[in-house]
Amino acid sequence: MAESLPIDWFPLWLSLRVALLATLLAAASGIPIAYWLANRDFRFKEFVDAATTLPVVLPPTVLGYYLLVLLGRESWPGRAYESIFGEPLVFSWQAAVLAAVLHSAPLLIKSSRAALESVDHVYERAARTLGAPEWRVFFQVTLPLARRPILAASALAFARSLGDFGVTIMVAGNIPGRTQTVAVAIYDAVEGGNGAAARALVLVVSLLALALLTLANRLTPKRAMS
Repeated sequence: MAESLPIDWFPLWLSLRVALLATLLAAASGIPIAYWLANRDFRFKEFVDAATTLPVVLPPTVLGYYLLVLLGRESWPGRAYESIFGEPLVFSWQAAVLAAVLHSAPLLIKSSRAALESVDHVYERAARTLGAPEWRVFFQVTLPLARRPILAASALAFARSLGDFGVTIMVAGNIPGRTQTVAVAIYDAVEGGNGAAARALVLVVSLLALALLTLANRLTPKRAMS
């Protein structure tokens, strides 16, 4: 009977780091967009809403191609990054973070927008009447009122970032010890016949996802029974 290969836990730790950074970036960029969509009427609003949701329906290879073009060595962001850090952005763990942001931000924006639209605007109007500037209304009134569903959305975004495969492998590649995330490592383990590693990683990821979904459910406000 063939001896099982040892389990490399680096992809799991890398995926946790990537998912955490991606969730923070998605929240920092996505919550203001959600607030803008929830509270402002402007021309082409439906187009902007559709554009933020587009990554959900596009194939991962299409998203990965867009990122390759945007972040590659021939693009100005890619050249700027390489001139500052001395190495290309593509096929790095930082590229995996950006891939996870692209994959998880739409979910966070959609859920956060729904949460912000459900806030009782009486409190916001009262704060404005008392002279509070808009930024203070957002941080001290609106955001605290919507914090639980937004935190639930952030937990789901973290889970989605943790499991990204298609976009990540396009822009970050599959470099063991550098850019190999847990989803890619599971694929590699199955292809390489390392069933023990595949089962262990699958079990850990499944338990993490279950815990995150449970947390999201606990954070989601419960509707009163009639």
